[in-house]
Amino acid sequence: MNKKYQRKSVADRIWCLEFDSLEKLEEKIMHILAVIQGKYGQRIVHNIRLHGPKNWEIEEWNAPSRFPPIIDDPEEFLPQKLPQTDLLLCLGENTGAAELIPGLAKMSQAKAVIAPIDNRDYLPDGLKNQIKGDLEGSGVDYAFPLPFCSLTEKASGDEYIKEFARYFGRPRLAITFHEGRITQITLEREAPCGSTRFIAEKLIELKIEEAEKKAGLLHHYYPCLASRKMDRKFGDSLLHKSADIAKQAVREALVP
Repeated sequence: MNKKYQRKSVADRIWCLEFDSLEKLEEKIMHILAVIQGKYGQRIVHNIRLHGPKNWEIEEWNAPSRFPPIIDDPEEFLPQKLPQTDLLLCLGENTGAAELIPGLAKMSQAKAVIAPIDNRDYLPDGLKNQIKGDLEGSGVDYAFPLPFCSLTEKASGDEYIKEFARYFGRPRLAITFHEGRITQITLEREAPCGSTRFIAEKLIELKIEEAEKKAGLLHHYYPCLASRKMDRKFGDSLLHKSADIAKQAVREALVP
């Protein structure tokens, strides 16, 4: 895009999720229950609360921070009561929290589950497959985005997962520039952790040929909390995979 340049503050030139399309949303409320254990989940929930649609109601349940090495009965660690929910967002930081997912989905009567994998130590493949089987047996849809910022509406046919992925997941940007410099950025979809906003603010007034590389650096500065360990699927860390996703979003937005 190339529009007449008007001098504005950086804040005025980051257009986010509070734009016209929200007015077209149905009034139906989507109830989200977020399961968290620490900073990783707290940051994601804070960003979703702050910038998500106004018709989302988000509640939290803090899972125990520690679990025994072997959990014989996951139900022993479940709360006595949970609010009824549409979408269960599982942001645990160890396998113990992951093992509670089927029980939490049942207790909350969740229609769908999103359990991102930003660290395989939190949710290894064997446990993920076990959870999938349990959820399928209960008729609950699911998505396990690897990493979280790879989520799109194609991840599931479930209406609640698709609704979430309209706003949070793989970043999608619209960039306006003038005389070779970025003048405005619209976040059409952002990373759940809030890194896309951080990156966008720093790209304003930058030369367009510098934007993609700078986005990768800013992603690390945020900082991304994805695992730094080598991932066998990508041949690289999930941290770097997430940075590549951020860079790709900028690159695609700058293609005529």
